[in-house]
Amino acid sequence: MILVIVLIWVLFWKGYSVWTAARNGQKRWFIALVILNTLSILDIVYIFYVANKTPEDIKNVLKSKI
Repeated sequence: MILVIVLIWVLFWKGYSVWTAARNGQKRWFIALVILNTLSILDIVYIFYVANKTPEDIKNVLKSKI
């Protein structure tokens, strides 16, 4: 039940931010919001630049889960 609430919360805010940028004619914000949300850019930046993980670390995690 908590997962459903979180999903609704996230979808609302993401949808509203993209919709607002589009309605305001802010093409750069619209593109940035869509790309960051869709491609998980912020997650990737955190993993590789803040947490200093390497592609090899990711491979090891994936191998251990399979």
